[in-house]
Amino acid sequence: MLASILISAVSVILLVYWFRYTCLILLRQQSEQPVNTPQARLGLLHAEEQVSNEPELDPLHQTLERDYRLLTYLLQHAGGVGTPSIEDRLLKLDYLLMRAWYRLTRSVAPQCARRALMERAAVVDCLARKMGSHARLQPEM
Repeated sequence: MLASILISAVSVILLVYWFRYTCLILLRQQSEQPVNTPQARLGLLHAEEQVSNEPELDPLHQTLERDYRLLTYLLQHAGGVGTPSIEDRLLKLDYLLMRAWYRLTRSVAPQCARRALMERAAVVDCLARKMGSHARLQPEM
């Protein structure tokens, strides 16, 4: 009985570690690629500066929420994008988990909330890059 509980706990810990490591690798990999999208309309253009300089994080949180909803809608309804890859699904799950982490830590641990916002901004940036690369591949009419 104790061995089963111990094995289950270790398995869950390793799954969480794998998930976080995979998401961080995907985000790092996407950030190294050249920017193909005009991201001026998105609120994440200066997200890193805003997170480090702004005392109030809720406006950035709301901007990221708006951008995330917009990009996920576009990716779901854009013709020819196809089904989302496992990487996209992992990043979307990471975004949702970081949103929950932000809500839990924004008043108790503001530094953790800032890191969660930065990771969410990186996920939105990855989705914007994917949408931009898809739009660039489409023939002009």
